[in-house]
Order: sequence, then C-alpha cells, then structure tokens
Amino acid sequence: MAAGTRALVVGAYLLERRRGRGPARNGGEAAHQRPFEARLEEAIGLAAAIDLQVVESRLVTLVAPTPATFIGKGKVEELAAVVRALEIGLVIMDCALSPIQQRNLEKAFGAKVIDRTGLILEIFGRRARTREGALQVELAHLSYQRSRLVRSWTHLERQRGGFGFLGGPGETQIEADRRLIQERMTRIQRDLDSVTRTRGLHRKSRRRVPYPIIALVGYTNAGKSTLFNRLTAADVFAENLLFATLDPTSRAIELPHGEKAIISDTVGFISDLPTTLIAAFRATLEDVVEADILLHVRDLAHGETEAQASDVAKVLDELGIRPDDPRLIEVWNKADLLPDAERERLSALAARDARRPVLVSALTGEGMDQLLQAIEARLATERPSFVVTLDPADGARLNWLYEQAEILDRREDADSRVVIMLRIAPEKEQRFLRHFPDARRLQSPGG
Repeated sequence: MAAGTRALVVGAYLLERRRGRGPARNGGEAAHQRPFEARLEEAIGLAAAIDLQVVESRLVTLVAPTPATFIGKGKVEELAAVVRALEIGLVIMDCALSPIQQRNLEKAFGAKVIDRTGLILEIFGRRARTREGALQVELAHLSYQRSRLVRSWTHLERQRGGFGFLGGPGETQIEADRRLIQERMTRIQRDLDSVTRTRGLHRKSRRRVPYPIIALVGYTNAGKSTLFNRLTAADVFAENLLFATLDPTSRAIELPHGEKAIISDTVGFISDLPTTLIAAFRATLEDVVEADILLHVRDLAHGETEAQASDVAKVLDELGIRPDDPRLIEVWNKADLLPDAERERLSALAARDARRPVLVSALTGEGMDQLLQAIEARLATERPSFVVTLDPADGARLNWLYEQAEILDRREDADSRVVIMLRIAPEKEQRFLRHFPDARRLQSPGG
C-alpha cells in the first residue's frame, strides 16, 4: 500500500436496537462509549499513521449489516460515485468485513478495499522493527489472508495437475495456497516459540538481579513512548501517530532514593482490536502481566479520554489485571495541552482521588519528580523497612546496602556509628538478613 495513496475512510457503524422499540439513535454510541464522529476521526488517524492521503471521509450508520456488502445498496452506489469523482485508490471501511463483502465492495467501487483489521495490520507491518515483532505481524497477516484467498482466486473451477508432494492431482489453486500459508504459519510459530523462550530467559535473568519492573500501558498515542524517553533519556520512536510503538523496549531508571528499576514500553491498546491481533502480540504484553508497577498513561487532553481508559481497562481485564489492582498508577499525561484553569482543576482532583493519579507532561517534564515518588511509594507498600547500625570503617557492607537496598535516611549516632534506615525488596530480604542479622525491622511497611 503506497504512501500518498488517495483514500476514502468510511465509518460504517451499527445502531443498537432497543428491545421492542426499534433502533436507538445513540445505542451504538453508548455501547462503545464514544460518538460515531470520534470513532471516524480515530480511523482517519490510523490511515494517517501510514501516510495515506485521506481526501474524503463519510459516516454511515445502519441498523443491520447487509450480507453482500455490509452497507446498503444505495450507500454503495453513493460511495462508488465519490470514489470515481475523487479518483480514490483505496477505501478503508472502519468495520469488520467478511471476505465476500470485501470482494463485492471492491467490484462496486473499482478500488482496493480494506477493513479495520487490514488497516491495523498494515500499520503493524510498517512499525515492527525487532525480529519478534516482524514474526508476530507476519503470523497475524497470514491468518487474516488465509480467510480471504477467495478475493485473489476467483477461478476455483480451474484445476491444475499436481504432484504427490504438492497435494495430489486435482488440487485447486486456492487449496494449494491455503496449504502453503499454513506451512509458513507453522514455521513462524516455531520461530516465535524460540524467540519467546529467549525473552523468558531474559526475564528470568532480570528477576535474578532483581529490579522491580515498571510497565507502561495505555491507549495508542497517549504518550507512553514520550514518557519512556523522558524517564530513561532514551530515543525510542515517539511521534504523534497511532501505534508508533509495537516492539517491547526496556531500560533501567533510578528512583529518588537510589534504587534501580526496569521500565518497559508496550504496544498501545485501541478499541475494537480483534482478539487475534491481541493474541499475536501476547509476548509484548507479558511484561505487563509480570510487572511490579503498571503506569496507565492517559491523554487527558483528548476528548474521549474516559472511553479510551475504559478500552484499556477491558484489555487489562483480559490479562487478569483488575481496575483495583494495587500495582496500577494512573498517569494523567499531556498537561501542557490543557488550559490553566483545567490543569488546576485536575491537579486538585488528583490530590483527592483515592487512586492517587499523577498529572504530568511527558513532553515538558512537568510532574516527573512526583511520578517517580509515586512509583517509589507504591513499591514501598510491599517492602519491609529496617534500621541498620554500622561501624564507619565497614565500607564493604555499607556499599552492599547502597547497591541492593533503598536508602531512606543516613545519620550518625552519639558513638559516631552510621545509622541507616532502608527498604528492601521482599526477594532480597533473606539475603539482607544473612548480611545484617542485627537489623531492626520497623513496624509498618515502607517505614
């Protein structure tokens, strides 16, 4: 799909029926928690993410899909006229089309047609950079393509002679292609299993270090990669594009009291993402499931921020992460785009919210200190605190504490001994107590 292709985006959305009362004008919108216009705008953003030239967009609402073309005959004719008049090369249907519907629309429009899944796959194909990401994209694309071979092969009546190892005599072209696709999918799955095992080993080695894991999650384009770059001084690809990040990226950061943590950027979530695509990118979400802290990054300047947060919550729920999970911290991003009065209102709201969200701007750096403190405080709730008294000449054990523990306070007592107050990760506690059997445990977690 060439960059600059002239495209028409069609938002084809179903109106839900009210029981006994016919179609409800806003029923479909309520089901998705966002207006149809906002969903169409998002589809246009998806098209822009791969440099398509969107020259026209249309909103089509319908009570029930038409089996042959999804939208009604009148709308098909109307859109066909638009395609001809504006010399459209690609029509993007923001819905899920069956292979037959896709083929019939292409005939009617005289242009290539893709649905929402096809568009997202195109974006994934452009964005994936690592071997794992590329394999996952190809696997998802082949799965999608296998069900649509009817579009490419309309000559099913034609038979070709076959050799035994090619499927036998009389094998149709479509059967042969399906078999080849399945063989390729099997090879890719084998390669992916190998890559996943390697990632698992890397994860185990990180656990042996061990540093706490912080995972960034959120709706696509919420600013996760910009926040990742701000916290780590990295240069991960971060643009105002949907699905700018697909491959998992991890870096070390230092928390206010000196402890290191590993922060991981992940693929952005989006509404109506087919389950098959979520499954294809399961490896990128493994860090989320195992993380000690989850930073849910939200774009507070976006008009549909609540609906986006709901979509993220649904995906997290599929991964077994509930909204009240103590690991979750909401990061209210893009404060720099808010009017002063709104920023002050949200800041006051965050201070009163029991979940303790943090208002930040990843772009300008506003709120970064508060965010790091919030991460440290959340980690502390599960970490025991101790007081250790050392001889000032005991440099080796003092150095061990600074490398392995979170130093909360350091002072000298009346005898000039060093008194350290610290927190220690649960998995390091036994090793710590072997080094410091005289350590005094504080009563409350986190000190």
